[in-house]
Amino acid sequence: MAEKVGWYGRKRTRELALIVCFLLPSLAIFLLYRMIPLGWNVVLSFQSWSPMRPARWVGFEHYEEMFLWDDVFWQAFWNTLIWIGAAPVAIVLALGIALLVNSDLKGASVYRTIVFLSYPLMTVAVGIIWRWMYDERGGFFNWVLRSTGVIEQPLGFLASFDMALPAVIVTDIWQVIGFYMIVLLTGLQSIPQHLYEAARIDGAPARARFFRITLPMLRPSLFLCAVIGLLNSFTSFDLVYIMTNGGPGHATELLITYIYKAGFGQTKFDYAAAITVVQFSLLLVLTVLANWAAGGNAGAVERD
Repeated sequence: MAEKVGWYGRKRTRELALIVCFLLPSLAIFLLYRMIPLGWNVVLSFQSWSPMRPARWVGFEHYEEMFLWDDVFWQAFWNTLIWIGAAPVAIVLALGIALLVNSDLKGASVYRTIVFLSYPLMTVAVGIIWRWMYDERGGFFNWVLRSTGVIEQPLGFLASFDMALPAVIVTDIWQVIGFYMIVLLTGLQSIPQHLYEAARIDGAPARARFFRITLPMLRPSLFLCAVIGLLNSFTSFDLVYIMTNGGPGHATELLITYIYKAGFGQTKFDYAAAITVVQFSLLLVLTVLANWAAGGNAGAVERD
């Protein structure tokens, strides 16, 4: 009579137990530092709470104040959307650079290195350098414009309500464009060359090869850049804080900077939690839309 094999003696069970053992530490850290704080943040957004008094349930009071009476929130909300809208500009520029350095251009490796050098720099250092370049009195851009006769009076890039946000966005694009270029360049180099050779034999022009071969094959890389651009738009606290601190007059205020000011500047942690919930919901919706625009299965693992 054959001996009965226990549940642990089965190969499939042992493999499953081994997978669980490897994943359990990461899942525990993710639950402890991500999911539990996120859940507590949602609960806190429906409460009136501060470190000096016990929590009191207030329902949608914070959301009512936010959507109906808080003009600063709406300014930060629209600024965040504008920042998100600038991400495709950076991706398009990076794609153009990637196409150039992927060609037979002389010195392409040197240009690739120069463009990428902006990304590893610390954001604080980038903010300080560009803040000096935008300076109204001795900044580099004003010096160039006045030396070439384009302007007579210096421009206050970061002191102007209309110019401050575009100026900071240009700085952000300059810093992140190198990373996008590397991602897209990797995608370009992974495209099989025989597809282009077959298209040339069939007489397809360069425009048709770009839209029929290059862009479809770059879809995963473009989706990755889009998601990183979304995340960067919601986490660009340090650059804005160093360059303008959300000013002048909340002209460069983002949701992330407003959350910081509401929570740590005004000690309104409950209200900051409500703004965080709105920001997370916006990020989730935009990520789903980006995945849908990429075909609905971007990032999926292909199985044989």
